[in-house]
Amino acid sequence: MSVLSSPVIGQALQARGKQRRSPIWIPYGLMAIPLVAYFVFLIFRGDGQYRPLIDGWLVAGFEVVASALCIARGLAWRRGRAVALVLGAGLLSWSLGDIVLTVESLGGATPATPSLADAFYLGFYPLTYVAVGLFMRGDSRRLTTSSWLDGAVAGLGAAALCAAFAFPSILHSAGGSALAVATNLAYPVGDVLLLGLVVGGTAVLAGRRKAPWMLMAAGIGLNVVGDTFNLFQSSIGASRLGSIVNGVAWPTAILLMSMAVWLRPRPANPLAPQRPTGFVLPGVGAAVALAVLLAAALLRVDLVAVGLATATLVVVGIRLALSARGMRILTEERRYQSVTDELTGLGNRRHLFHMLDAFFGDQADSQMPERRLAFLFIDLNHFKEINDSYGHPAGDELLRSVAGKLSGCMRDSNALVRLGGDEFAVVMLDADAESATKVAQRIAASLEEPFVLDTVSARLGVSIGIALVPTDATDSAGLLMCADVAMYRAKFGDRSVALYDQDVDGDANRMGLVEELRVAVNEGHFVLHYQPLLDLHSGEVLAVEALLRWPHPRLGLLAPLKFLPLAEDAGLMKALTALVLNQALDQCAAWWAAGRQMSVSVNISATNLLDTGFVDLVRDLLDQYRLPADALVLEITETSIIADFEQSQRVIQQLRDLGLVVSIDDFGAGFTSLAHLSGLAVGELKLDRSFITSLVAGGQERDLELIRGTIRLGHSLGLRIVAEGIEDADTLSLLSDLGCDLAQGYFIGTPKAAAEFAFQPKIASPPAGALAG
Repeated sequence: MSVLSSPVIGQALQARGKQRRSPIWIPYGLMAIPLVAYFVFLIFRGDGQYRPLIDGWLVAGFEVVASALCIARGLAWRRGRAVALVLGAGLLSWSLGDIVLTVESLGGATPATPSLADAFYLGFYPLTYVAVGLFMRGDSRRLTTSSWLDGAVAGLGAAALCAAFAFPSILHSAGGSALAVATNLAYPVGDVLLLGLVVGGTAVLAGRRKAPWMLMAAGIGLNVVGDTFNLFQSSIGASRLGSIVNGVAWPTAILLMSMAVWLRPRPANPLAPQRPTGFVLPGVGAAVALAVLLAAALLRVDLVAVGLATATLVVVGIRLALSARGMRILTEERRYQSVTDELTGLGNRRHLFHMLDAFFGDQADSQMPERRLAFLFIDLNHFKEINDSYGHPAGDELLRSVAGKLSGCMRDSNALVRLGGDEFAVVMLDADAESATKVAQRIAASLEEPFVLDTVSARLGVSIGIALVPTDATDSAGLLMCADVAMYRAKFGDRSVALYDQDVDGDANRMGLVEELRVAVNEGHFVLHYQPLLDLHSGEVLAVEALLRWPHPRLGLLAPLKFLPLAEDAGLMKALTALVLNQALDQCAAWWAAGRQMSVSVNISATNLLDTGFVDLVRDLLDQYRLPADALVLEITETSIIADFEQSQRVIQQLRDLGLVVSIDDFGAGFTSLAHLSGLAVGELKLDRSFITSLVAGGQERDLELIRGTIRLGHSLGLRIVAEGIEDADTLSLLSDLGCDLAQGYFIGTPKAAAEFAFQPKIASPPAGALAG
């Protein structure tokens, strides 16, 4: 097989083919023709005799041209100039050595050792060392100490192997004067160092500047092979294979190294994670070093090889110690990050549950004395309005300021955490209702002072719910629930602080709320708010989602999560869904009559899917309001589908037969498998907001690839992809680039009553790429 057809070189040239075409590759392509012809000539040459014209002058001329092209790269481009000029000088030095050797061999003469040609040949090595070092320098600034140690292990191991096998044979075969022996040894020493540098560089630069480095490494490797065969040819005896390799290796090596400086690396992908250095080459280097030392205990091994192997294992020990230290630091950092809120530096929800679980665990121990605990659930009022008005950076700064003020209200026995969003919590050990109320009032007073955001003054309110142990709860989840209920009573009661009251907030009050809900359903005391969905292809609002609200006479405007569980338990979902569909389609018909052909999305539950009359209800309402089936989108959660998959599958198919689009809401948060998805006649996927939140929070590449893969999967199944929870322009632009079809979120538009609904998104213009395609 020709050296030009190797997979390494082929891959490098293929990578080059994907880049912008350059005229420089024309002469390189033309040079490949005589090189291949020379290779064929060497194979079929019968006598194996040296021919000065072909083996000398033509080969040397070929090498001079390749060296000149390398130097021309340094003169043509400023970027990477030093590498091209220094490497070109090294290649030219080797080429001049071939010219001098051809002159010294005229008439069949045998050049002396050392000769003038040796001076040019040996001048190649220091120049190439410098060029390789400069080649690696651009990436080396971004490499860690561990990467350098991996490269050192791989390089020293390769050098130890070469020294173990090459040096004894060379010392045994090399004869003549001391200067001749030194000259003959200079080549393998230079090759060992050069090979170690290339192997180490390959381990260090894994995945970086791949194609140029592959050509450079392949050329240097061929040069080392040519030197080795030449030395054995002259000292041990000629062979047919040796003559072929000896003849073709050097011109091919020079051509590849010359091409390497012209080959441009692919642009780096800033979204891709930094790849660690490969483990294979360092692992092989360490294994080789160990094998050399074991062989030295049983056989006679050159001292240079033993020294290199010992140095390799010393570096391995340093690398392992550094890895152990890094693992310990990383473990501590990950633990800290897992229990710390990144924005405020406070403990997070996980940290809170660690504390509470430890407290209740001690309380369960009969030998431990019973202790009291007060829990404060803190919710900021009007934070969302401020966040929407001044932007998320201002909202983040406001949360940091709030965290600072809350910390100033704490004592040593108090622990402050951020639960998420605009919610905080305080844990107070050995505190009663009176002391907890005083702290809560102090917190409320501190947050009444205005916050300065740039040049604007903003005011916040606060609602605080207090729950006590052991009077209100005896476990972590129950404690949070009690404090949450008390906080909402404080919020809806227009006061800052409320203590959990079993008589007001307990099961009896829940039953009263259920009866109020039943009356509200019977009398239709509900309103719908509509949130726009932005079409990322056209930049227009062509669809809305209907969101149910309950204007409670005492508790204010309640979101669905506050009362839908009660409706499910009370068997009110069928009537409530019918009410929502009526209102949504009535409004949709009004929009259509006004010339706005909007589609409206309505959420349905597992109860609706199991209702045998649900499909008929949908059909009758569409006929009643004279709307086409595609004017209605029904959103179903994954958990609703899994509740009874076969029945859900039948109902979804029936809805699809009507012409409706059925959407899987919160996709990725439930348990729908790919097999389930392929068996459902759905037309839309709504990505769970947890995916989008991970992007907003600076998620890892894995999160990005997960979203990209989900979008591709949905499109391959003919599904429309919707992203919800869009809170900033960068996230919207990124999702548009990923191929998402629709998007909704507070950045695009907040839910509003139909009379207040705006058909233009809040954003001034679609994000970059939104109108593409």
